[in-house]
Amino acid sequence: MEKRWVLQEKPDQEIVQQLSSAINVSPVLAILLAQRQITTFDCAKDFFRPSLARLHDPFLMKDMDHAVNRLILAIKRNERILVYGDYDVDGTTSVSLMYGFLRQIYSHLDYYIPDRYTEGYGISEKGIEYATTQGCTLIIALDCGIRAVNLINEARKKGIDFIVCDHHRPGAQLPPAHAILNPKQDGCHYPYKELCGCGVGFKLLQGFCQQVKQYQKELVKYLDLVAIAIAADIVPVTGENRVLMSFGLKRLNMGARPGLHALAQLAGLQGEITVENIVFGFAPRINAAGRMKHAKAAVELLLAEEEETAFRLGDGLNQFNTSRRAIDSTVTQEALQMIEQDHTLSGAKSTVLFKDGWHKGIVGIVASRCIEKYYRPTIILTESNQKATGSARSVTGFDVYEAIAACSDLLEQFGGHTHAAGLTLSIDNVPLFQKKFEETVAASITDELLVPQIEINDEIALSEITRKFHKVMEQMAPFGPGNMRPVFMSSKLYLSREPQLLKEKHLKIYVKQVGDKNEFCALGFNMPELYHSLQANVPFRMVYTIEENCFNGNSTLQLMIKDVRVENL
Repeated sequence: MEKRWVLQEKPDQEIVQQLSSAINVSPVLAILLAQRQITTFDCAKDFFRPSLARLHDPFLMKDMDHAVNRLILAIKRNERILVYGDYDVDGTTSVSLMYGFLRQIYSHLDYYIPDRYTEGYGISEKGIEYATTQGCTLIIALDCGIRAVNLINEARKKGIDFIVCDHHRPGAQLPPAHAILNPKQDGCHYPYKELCGCGVGFKLLQGFCQQVKQYQKELVKYLDLVAIAIAADIVPVTGENRVLMSFGLKRLNMGARPGLHALAQLAGLQGEITVENIVFGFAPRINAAGRMKHAKAAVELLLAEEEETAFRLGDGLNQFNTSRRAIDSTVTQEALQMIEQDHTLSGAKSTVLFKDGWHKGIVGIVASRCIEKYYRPTIILTESNQKATGSARSVTGFDVYEAIAACSDLLEQFGGHTHAAGLTLSIDNVPLFQKKFEETVAASITDELLVPQIEINDEIALSEITRKFHKVMEQMAPFGPGNMRPVFMSSKLYLSREPQLLKEKHLKIYVKQVGDKNEFCALGFNMPELYHSLQANVPFRMVYTIEENCFNGNSTLQLMIKDVRVENL
């Protein structure tokens, strides 16, 4: 699939020069920082040296005082508290954080996660019934609840208060909870709006610790869970999230939590754990519990205190993930065939597919896989409890949540973010929804947004890539949305050796730049087509990232290819 190369606008030259001089870095590094709104010495100091002391006061969040006071009152009264969370990574880490922390200081406690297949997303009737039978009078809802108006009202009639800790977009009406913690709600002046569900839960506990004037050191031990949620939920790694992620990774690399240590071993992770390890190693396995069976297994793993128990539970999640991958592959093939065989669908601006036999737990993954082939907003639906239910994924720059909201008259339930959402509707309404969603997308999406783009930070010469350059650049980590690993472009490159094709699909080349003796190894995963298109003595441009390769005790810098274009002679 052809990609658009988008070279970011260069910041003001005077700002770049002043920053370069102030912190003693090259102009290219100063450009990277200025693109991230780091334009002064003090900003750079805060960026390169994250501090927990710079976390925002939790009481700046609307309703935080009500939430903290209600939690303290519940503990004083010895009320039974139910910690309630979603079944994805953000939800299970949220439950593990809240339950794990509170159980150290309070015993009248329980947790609940809905079954994806029998209850669906969020607050459920079965969950309220469980709370009632267990005598719970306070439910702390994590990563869900912001749209559960009717169910929270029913719970209230039964004498159950709710503290909602959510980060999804609120609807027109808020639920009648005792307190709602959500930076995105109207009237909330909290300075940072991009917390994940686990992050909001962390802020509640931070407020609790401040109010009771103890337990702060114990709370820091749970930042590993917050880091996993931030990475897995693909929220921006900026501002407060970047601080939480930085310290969460430090906790993660201490290996203190048996469940995560077991997952790292089972995923074959070696060396320092990074954001990429979380996204591709931890997250799929934690998610697999809720996709294939029940997410309670993930919480049990994250709360495990014995290594033997952790490895047993981790092995179970690993097996779930293996099964998930097999089903995911089969359903993806079926979905792509449905698009290819339908002339109208193959030429559409969106994809909405429904098949009643598809596994509900993997529809979101399949939507993402379809976007890799057909780059456009995609919804994959299956049958569950006599309803069509599924997941939506979007392309960069298009708000799929708003497009779904425009079709809300055909839906029974929906919620989510700009780039991902969930929805439920009558099976009879699927054809009408397909038509209306396509009309909505077609009327608002531009042709540019239907072509995947590569954002390039700067064009540089290969000679600028030095050990010092790379060392400073790596200190900009942790990388993620809003603070992506820098992407560069270089021109007038040529092959300095014969190209290689590894395992018949991965490209390995050595490149030099015209007029420069520096040679770099460059790798392009799943790029066999470039093996034939690149020829000796034919110059080309390349977009890439820079990474360190450690092998047999030797360390070298290598280029990770994102795209290549042969230059016009």
